[in-house]
Amino acid sequence: MNGRVAVLGGRTGLLGVPLAQSFEAGGFETEPLGRADFDICDPARMGEFLDEYRPDWLVNAVAYTAVDLAEDEPKEAARLNKTLPATLGRLCADRGIGLLHFSTDFVFDGKKNTPYVEDDPTGPMSVYGQSKLDGEKALLALKMPRLLIARVAWLFGPQKKNFVRTILNLARQRSELKVVHDQIGSPSYTLDLAEYAVALVKAKAEGIFHLANAGRASWCELASEAVQAAGYECKVLPITSAEYPLKAVRPAYSVLDTSKFAKTTGISPRPWLKALREYVFAEMAAEEAE
Repeated sequence: MNGRVAVLGGRTGLLGVPLAQSFEAGGFETEPLGRADFDICDPARMGEFLDEYRPDWLVNAVAYTAVDLAEDEPKEAARLNKTLPATLGRLCADRGIGLLHFSTDFVFDGKKNTPYVEDDPTGPMSVYGQSKLDGEKALLALKMPRLLIARVAWLFGPQKKNFVRTILNLARQRSELKVVHDQIGSPSYTLDLAEYAVALVKAKAEGIFHLANAGRASWCELASEAVQAAGYECKVLPITSAEYPLKAVRPAYSVLDTSKFAKTTGISPRPWLKALREYVFAEMAAEEAE
């Protein structure tokens, strides 16, 4: 047994569920937690749980992720993305518990044209991105030992709604889809990210790390490959961000450099395209089984 881990968001979350599964498979006693268990934003109740369960690590996969809605709900975004991690950090620091917190590629302004490394200057373009950066800063200010911050991006995976599943659902119904082609990022499979996160904990890593599948893509390329893998007769056409305006500004380029992770763990992330095909085939098989 490698120790005890509690996973916030581990019951229903897009990333939380695979995290709970991967820690369990990795030899950790694992306790997944969700909204039905108790109010994780209540410091007293959270403290009681930590005192009762006494985990070696607390994993926070809970976040406000409605990027556009955050522009109208900055206080709610800050409550989950800044205040909650800061509270968790203080509670863990007081008890000698390690904290693994997840952040985002949206902390960057997207003006680079080479992959972002962990210590590149940040510059969020949205309320969501700023709230996540504020959460990072609040945790780093605690100067607590055994703090891991993992920035992730462009998630797809089983259980929950995500971009790829949405595209596949639309492609079944339409002959043509128009998808933004001038935003470039790191598509990432939640099952892979969960395994990478466990590897960081086992390596006793600390600080900020970028976790993503290898390679880069535009949203249009990701959509096109997903539709092709599913075998749907649907054309995926590229458009600009200006042709599909959204309330929150997205970084035009937010590819994450994972070399620090690879050097620390000895693991080279697999290409996003291979992970995507595995995910799409699994989705198709699940549909056929229903």
